[in-house]
Amino acid sequence: GLGEEAVEEEAGGREREAALLLVLIAAACGFVVVLLNLPDGRALPGGVPGAVGEHTGGTHVSVKERRMVEIVRQRQDVAAQELEGQTDENAAEADERISRSPPGTKEKLWMMQDQLIMAKAYLQFASLHGSAHLVRELKLRIKEIERVISHFSSSSRVPTSALQKIRAMEMTLSKAQRAYPHCSHMTAKLRAMTHQSEELVRAHRSETSFLEQVAVRTLPKGHHCLAMRLTSEYFLLDPKEREFPQRYTMQMGDLYHYAIFSDNVLASAVVVNSTISASKDPKRIMFHIVTDALNFPAMMMWFLTNPPNPATIQIKSLDHLKWLPADFSFRFKQKGIRDPRYTSALNHLRFYLPEVFPSLNKLVLLDHDVVVQRDLSGLWEIDLKGKVNGAVETCTSGDGYHQLESLVNFSDPSIINKFDAKACICAFGMNIFDLKEWRRQGVTTAYNKWFQADKRRRLWKAGSLPLGQLVFYNQTVPLDHRWHVLGLGHDRSIGREAIERAAVIHYSGKLKPWLEISIPKYRDYWNNFLDYDNPYLQQCNIHM
Repeated sequence: GLGEEAVEEEAGGREREAALLLVLIAAACGFVVVLLNLPDGRALPGGVPGAVGEHTGGTHVSVKERRMVEIVRQRQDVAAQELEGQTDENAAEADERISRSPPGTKEKLWMMQDQLIMAKAYLQFASLHGSAHLVRELKLRIKEIERVISHFSSSSRVPTSALQKIRAMEMTLSKAQRAYPHCSHMTAKLRAMTHQSEELVRAHRSETSFLEQVAVRTLPKGHHCLAMRLTSEYFLLDPKEREFPQRYTMQMGDLYHYAIFSDNVLASAVVVNSTISASKDPKRIMFHIVTDALNFPAMMMWFLTNPPNPATIQIKSLDHLKWLPADFSFRFKQKGIRDPRYTSALNHLRFYLPEVFPSLNKLVLLDHDVVVQRDLSGLWEIDLKGKVNGAVETCTSGDGYHQLESLVNFSDPSIINKFDAKACICAFGMNIFDLKEWRRQGVTTAYNKWFQADKRRRLWKAGSLPLGQLVFYNQTVPLDHRWHVLGLGHDRSIGREAIERAAVIHYSGKLKPWLEISIPKYRDYWNNFLDYDNPYLQQCNIHM
């Protein structure tokens, strides 16, 4: 085929080039042999001291030696003529190679990038060996190609000037290849360049990871402004104005109770707004928000000025829960772990639900990084079969979690004797809890036992999720995956169909929807439930 003929032609060209190099080397070596065999003081032809045919100490060069010199000079002349002719031959080959390359603009761009890599390798090699003319030519060609690439548009045709620059670079690379034919030298140079590139990639990855951590842990400027404004205005209110009106007229047991533990005002607002929007009977909804003492005034002020009508809301601070351990707010700090998702006291408050809500028997706990898209009242109708927790399993959801052994240390006897390493992990973020059964089975006591055991020796990875797997082991009923789709905070491959059919979507991961580093295609699901014309958001320059 045409491809095979092209390969054979190229191979033949390389063989001719190699043969010419051998001629040059042979000619040079023969010339050295002649010089080494000349007697001392002998002259070479042309009037140079030691030239053949001249007297130096009265000795003449033999006819045989003169013949050897002539043969050498003939070989050099032939080689020089062939090399001169090869300039045109190489130009033709370069044109042919360029014309044979794929016609697409993108392919030409890749070709130029490959040329740059080779040229820079030859440049470093030539600089070390003092080939000044080749160095200048390589630098010129590199600048030309870089200039072409910088003005390149993948949607436009390849200009003639660009093709000329590609051809010129091919010619220069051919010269460099003839000047430095030893593959071992170029291999070493390219290996060094590869190593340097890998080190740069590692450094950039490290820097990216660090900056991502900073972005995750840093509250956006607008959110900080919002919290400050809300807090200052809350303390300007009359004490009587700091309370929510008692609006619910039915018994607590007739309401759908949703708990949200959060220190983020806007995130909580989105959960509340989306739940009401999706509900078939929002007047039967009651929200229970628990936050920390620092964010309590801002959370109160937001919902006082933006009441979740027709639903009802209660907001508490951790400081109001006097029965909590005295060190509860800081007992979860761990050396070397700075991610607030793993050290937050609010994340661990989920293990005290019956104590936080002593008058409730069933409720849904929502994380503050979720959006509710369907009516959730059906969760209260699910038979939990005498178990405590209803949750979606993540073994097949593709959100990065798999089996229990990925979170828990199964080398410890207290773990391996009580748990199945292959057990599927259950998600947090949207859970239905039977608090009556929880109290009966003493689940909070089990939590405290495991928490103290982990303080003596490391039994699981950081955060509340691994511990929750042990606390609710054999206490969880798997829910249909359509109730809860996870991973919008890290997985860019989740399909639109899976997202839009889900009752709850969860931005689990670092890329939260209120951060600039969030995944763009998922932002609108969250943004839809914030009114960006709100005066507070306008004043703090918070936009979509």
